[in-house]
Amino acid sequence: MTAKWVGRGWGVLAWLAGVVFFAPVAWMFLTSLHSETDAATNPPSIAAPLTLDGYAEFFDSGAWPPLINSFSASIGSTIIVLLLAIPAAYALSIKPVEKWTDVLFFFLSTKMMPVVAALLPIYLIAQFSGMLDNISFLTLLYCSMNLPIAVWLMRSFLSEVPKEILEAASIDGAGLLTILRRVVAPIAMPGIAATALICFIFSWNELLFARVLTGVVAGTAPVYLTGFVTSQGLFLAKVCAAAVVVSLPVLIAGFAAQDKLVQGLSLGAVK
Repeated sequence: MTAKWVGRGWGVLAWLAGVVFFAPVAWMFLTSLHSETDAATNPPSIAAPLTLDGYAEFFDSGAWPPLINSFSASIGSTIIVLLLAIPAAYALSIKPVEKWTDVLFFFLSTKMMPVVAALLPIYLIAQFSGMLDNISFLTLLYCSMNLPIAVWLMRSFLSEVPKEILEAASIDGAGLLTILRRVVAPIAMPGIAATALICFIFSWNELLFARVLTGVVAGTAPVYLTGFVTSQGLFLAKVCAAAVVVSLPVLIAGFAAQDKLVQGLSLGAVK
């Protein structure tokens, strides 16, 4: 009985924690359905009439190009990162190279430098190469930012692949690319999905480099979202509508891949 009540208590605490984290999101969504007058009241009017004017103004104000830029940079960088991280993780886990621990530490050390410290050199490189306000340069930058994390994650996932299966594939005459595509990828698919989702989220949410390196042509959705805070004031309903739209791709991707995400994140936890 004691264990049963303890379990129920933890369940209640989990629900309360979920409500606490979900409440701001629900409030933001509700505010996005109000008019600017109702959204600006203090305290906010919960029972105010609902309207989609905030979403209409958001899309009418030119939101599609930034959204397309974010999709292009996030999806493109995620695909490139996976294409590079899977062979690298294969070399570091299934067929480890000499001093592979030093290699992993080098990958991790690239994430230790503050982002602001690299901002000016990267800006000068983009300016010198004529790649300012270019979505391709931003995609390559996101690749370099996410590749160390992807290699670390994929190594832990690929280390769980049974080596007997790989040896059998080699005996049957399969080459490296065939083994990666037809043997390793299906077995490690939960880990690949988890890594892809994490890289996509990091790329989609990135703001600092996108704010500095882009302008009119290659501006991303987070950069466009900051443009609603102007000297004329804060249009709360429109900002909440924009925040909901910008958050939806990440929420949809996480919901669609939630089963593989859980499997992937727990794949290397149990021997």
